[in-house]
Amino acid sequence: MRRTLLVLSILLLSGLPAFADDAPTATSLSGLSGAGKVAITGDNFSVDDNVHQATFLGNVVVTNDDIKLTSDKVVASYAQGGGTNISNFEATGHVKIVTKDQTATGDKAVFDPKAKILTLTGNVIVNSKTGQVHAANLLVDLVKRTSVFSAGKAGRVTGVFTSQ
Repeated sequence: MRRTLLVLSILLLSGLPAFADDAPTATSLSGLSGAGKVAITGDNFSVDDNVHQATFLGNVVVTNDDIKLTSDKVVASYAQGGGTNISNFEATGHVKIVTKDQTATGDKAVFDPKAKILTLTGNVIVNSKTGQVHAANLLVDLVKRTSVFSAGKAGRVTGVFTSQ
């Protein structure tokens, strides 16, 4: 129980990526947050200290002041010696990331909190009030504030934008 509380506390303090409030288009899905409280809920929660992972499973909802992420499963990997060092955050299955100005969906989202890199893969769709982008993959560098959409092995990146 003590380890579970430690892992939960670290998940709450580690922060999740949030996209900039000033992001005007679907192509600028970037920003940086992490401040504030993060809440995670799911149908089940387990900790496997042998592999240093905490897993939420079933109707998972992750929220903070700036972002809401929903998915079927969220796994937080932490370094040996305790959950104070989240090394990887992975959401899979019907991933949806909602911010004030944008919604992004895909099959899998991976966040590296040290590098501040968010990768969204599998049928990526990013919507904002000014446009929509479809791609196989999206790589967001929260430090450089860049977003790169890629087509993957087949297809192309498609964007439709509306002038305001």
